[in-house]
Amino acid sequence: MATVPLLLDAEAAPAARAVFDDIRAKRDSDQVNNFWRALAADPALMSATWDRLQAVMAPGALDPLTKELIYIAVSVTNGCGYCIHSHTAAARAKGMTPAQHGELMAVIAMAAQTNALATALQVETDARFRA
Repeated sequence: MATVPLLLDAEAAPAARAVFDDIRAKRDSDQVNNFWRALAADPALMSATWDRLQAVMAPGALDPLTKELIYIAVSVTNGCGYCIHSHTAAARAKGMTPAQHGELMAVIAMAAQTNALATALQVETDARFRA
């Protein structure tokens, strides 16, 4: 259960409704996800988050699917179930195959294991890996 109400359009401030409208237009959907409905309780934070998300997730040196895969990996690491589900759906919409998803999960699991081992053993970083 959210710690703030998930605001419907009629309950949201005009600034939040403007973000709802922009989300619908840019995603070509009539749906506004619960994440944005929760953020609508703070329209300034909502607007800043929406603007930053669009900038970060826009095509650039990394393609959109790669960005979604990274988002999934970080979400798994942080234990954010909402983000795992929403960005897995976004990655599938951008072409992620079941095989890619399986490999991604294997890489996340391997990194978690080796990170834990290196941390537990306090292994010093090789000089050649330092920039």
